[in-house]
Amino acid sequence: MGIETQFRAIVVDRTEDAEGKKTQSSALRLIDDGFLMPGDVTIAVDYSGINYKDGLALMGRPGVVRVWPLIAGIDVVGTVESSTDPRWGAGDRVILNGAGLGETHHGGLAERARVSGASLVRLPAGISAKRAAAIGTAGFTAMLSVLALERGGITPDSGDVLVTGAAGGVGSIAIALLAARGYQVHASTGRADELGGYLRGLGAAGLVDRRTLSDAGKPLQGQRWAAAIDSVGSATLANVLAQMNYGGVVAACGLAQGPDLPTTVMPFILRAVNLIGINSVEAPLPLREEAWGRLAADLDLGLLDGLTEEIGLDEAFGAAERILAGTIHGRTVVDVRQ
Repeated sequence: MGIETQFRAIVVDRTEDAEGKKTQSSALRLIDDGFLMPGDVTIAVDYSGINYKDGLALMGRPGVVRVWPLIAGIDVVGTVESSTDPRWGAGDRVILNGAGLGETHHGGLAERARVSGASLVRLPAGISAKRAAAIGTAGFTAMLSVLALERGGITPDSGDVLVTGAAGGVGSIAIALLAARGYQVHASTGRADELGGYLRGLGAAGLVDRRTLSDAGKPLQGQRWAAAIDSVGSATLANVLAQMNYGGVVAACGLAQGPDLPTTVMPFILRAVNLIGINSVEAPLPLREEAWGRLAADLDLGLLDGLTEEIGLDEAFGAAERILAGTIHGRTVVDVRQ
């Protein structure tokens, strides 16, 4: 390939030593089009983002990247350069979240991407490329979670709603979305002193100390919540389930504390609690389009700007370290041209 096709990308690779020990690492590299995987749409990437999964991938943690070498980044926002998919043409502004990006298919932390047109969503009118990246997989997941609560019959009149991992990307946007719809939202955080003002600014009516949920508790506790959006998992999700009102709905969309669920069937049987799993990666196209349509309609873009930090491609490594350490809040957008 000629030099004109070279572009920058963050590539995750894995090496194996003589003893069979595997080590995963990431680096900013100069690559060309020949490195890209097959796909029917080639995109000039404008923005990507740093999600929790991206943090794991960039910091060499296992469990996200399953093919090596692989361009990291589970979000892409950009402009179609060329397409053999009849749904897409040069100049179209598009979004892609999940769908294997940064896991089994080259992702968005690069200046170019080649993907399948089957999961692409058109950039909604009124949302800029940067704001779409700020929403990203985190906001998309938050919207899928809100839709799940609504489908479960939860309305603002149902009662208080809890959001765990509240200062993270999913939690922050979930609070903003729920508050905008009139829900009484309570935010669970371990940094109430530091971030209480930030969370209330997003629309949280109350704060819950994360420590009251993170240790093992009784399988049934006092009823507090009509619904919850949980991105933490493990003992936190178990305690949330134990505190649900009769007929409550919980949308589970993350496992920052762990993938285990140390609970019993008692909340489900004795209180008719509904636990709904949220998978943004495999979401079918009609659901993707519905979620992005609702984001365009419901999300306060001024609030979104207030919780967004913009960085360059070479700064992604530091942001990945901070997101795993829990010292980042809101959303981090990567301008891949920087």
